[in-house]
Amino acid sequence: MNDMTILKPQGGAKGPGRQAVKLAEAIIEIVSDSGEGAQRCGQSLGSIAAKMGNGVWTVEIIPAEIQPPARSVAGASGNRVRIGSRPVSNGGDEADLVVAFNEQVLLGRVNAGELKPGCIILLESMWRDDSDAAVARSYVGTYERLVKAGYRVHEIPMERECLRLVADARRGKNMFALGMLCSIYSLDRQLAREQIAIAFAKKDAKVVKTNTDLFEAGWTWAADNLEFRFAIPAVKAKEPQLVINGNTALALGVLASGMEICAMYPITPATSVSHYLSEVFERVGGVIHQAEDEIAACTFAIGASYAGKCAVTVTSGPGFSLKQEAIGLAVMAEIPLVVINVQRGGPSTGQPTKGEQGDLLTAIYGSHGDAPKVVLAPSTIEDCFYSVITARRIAELFNMVVVVLSDANLATGQQPFLRPQFSADWLAAPVDQSALPKDAKPYDWDAVTGLARRFVPGQPGGMHTLTGLAHDRDSHVAYDPKSNEDGLRSRSLKLAALQKTLKLPKLFGEESGDLLVIGWGSTRGAIEEGVERLRAEGHKVSSLQLQFLQPMASGLKEVMQRFRKVMTVECNWSDNPADQLINEDNRRYSALATMLRARYLVDVDCWTEVRGRPIKPGVVAEALRARLRALT
Repeated sequence: MNDMTILKPQGGAKGPGRQAVKLAEAIIEIVSDSGEGAQRCGQSLGSIAAKMGNGVWTVEIIPAEIQPPARSVAGASGNRVRIGSRPVSNGGDEADLVVAFNEQVLLGRVNAGELKPGCIILLESMWRDDSDAAVARSYVGTYERLVKAGYRVHEIPMERECLRLVADARRGKNMFALGMLCSIYSLDRQLAREQIAIAFAKKDAKVVKTNTDLFEAGWTWAADNLEFRFAIPAVKAKEPQLVINGNTALALGVLASGMEICAMYPITPATSVSHYLSEVFERVGGVIHQAEDEIAACTFAIGASYAGKCAVTVTSGPGFSLKQEAIGLAVMAEIPLVVINVQRGGPSTGQPTKGEQGDLLTAIYGSHGDAPKVVLAPSTIEDCFYSVITARRIAELFNMVVVVLSDANLATGQQPFLRPQFSADWLAAPVDQSALPKDAKPYDWDAVTGLARRFVPGQPGGMHTLTGLAHDRDSHVAYDPKSNEDGLRSRSLKLAALQKTLKLPKLFGEESGDLLVIGWGSTRGAIEEGVERLRAEGHKVSSLQLQFLQPMASGLKEVMQRFRKVMTVECNWSDNPADQLINEDNRRYSALATMLRARYLVDVDCWTEVRGRPIKPGVVAEALRARLRALT
């Protein structure tokens, strides 16, 4: 951190009439102890800015423990909100302004390197005079260190101001903070009031009024006492938009796809998918089933699909592991099934509240035996919605398991996107329940595609026994070499049949150059912004984001061969070549890099970061510069 002069509140141009400084963007964080509402404050701030027409991306700051100790460095809970004058695709680099409800949660963000040098800090001042001398010393000591380090620290009497309106300031500071931030960043006051009404819609009118009054108090206090004000130009959207997070988008995708059954067991960070569905699914004839465990959730979904529906089960890494045997059953029996895996840090219980991309190889190769599955990964909040629709159609058309790999960074991140216009094409065709020909076989695999007609229970002429055992075309248990190989070949051919329909994603940048960066999933925004920065410096860098990881579209090798160097950027582990023991004989590459190297025999390098937070575009840009320097 650099030593800088501290800008403290003092006399001068204060009040509503002061001039707002125009900014291209701002990164704002609100952090508190768990239960103080900082996450809701950030979500509301992002929604207000998005409705004004700003680009927005939010990142939830979630402690690892369910209820961490109050006033602890590791217990920071809150939200990061990046607001831009143009579309925003990631959480950005370091924060410009932070609102902190105590100095300890603030230290957690400082220690993690999340604040820019000279960052504006709005710090709750109540701890300076705390009755516990140790708490007061901690506050004063931290305040002085932050000031010395060059941060622009402003002490804010949030507790005192909120107590004028509520008996428990802990239940009011978040809306007071929202008012301050809307005032500081010149956000629409009426939109903010409307957003508060939405946020507390399930409460009575008195609660909405109290929170609106707290918002107004924060707005007025900031206008009267802070000498800075900013404005981020916005362009109002001409068409309706949604402002939602990735988990809500996944849930809406389930609805839009026409799936009627969702079975899951609660697991962070996937649980809010079922929370949303539990409120709305029944209105469209859907059923949300909370099973007793992950295995039961998967087998419930498989049973529903076998009965003629197409079901989805939603989980995260540990639950995905538990589901593997059941997923193998769906593969062997060729029952359509959509599995959504909202990835988190691992292995084992790992980091439940932190993002990671560690499940790609498990999704493709994790089962015992050869169990081909389609694997695709959304890269934006909008993609989360459409990926589920795509997954359902593939699952039913090919009678396959389709895995959708989201992650914690998409799950809780908010982003505005164009409101989808429903299309009947999203829905799979009704299951054919007409009487079957006399000689029909339940596994009459096509010699070219491996496809077979789907039989459903009760279909005239369709009686057959179904198990997870190897079987012949009549579904009779068969261990002979020919039947086993016939089934394996047919199930694999379905992947090849799908692969023939895929189109290569569009390159971000030129068609050829010095460096091609390949990514998948939620890294897209950071990769493309990093590439954009290097292209502005004159470097010949492009990127490609893969949606389908199994199978992959044709033409990828030809694209890679048009660049001097190819590398992946991923949020999973790879060995650092600079480590003393690491060389080409033992280096572990990242998941996608490993797959690309093996499939295409191209020297694909990789750069990864697994720090439990979204990868920053500035960090990506510097990693790419390092690779370019190595080329010269």
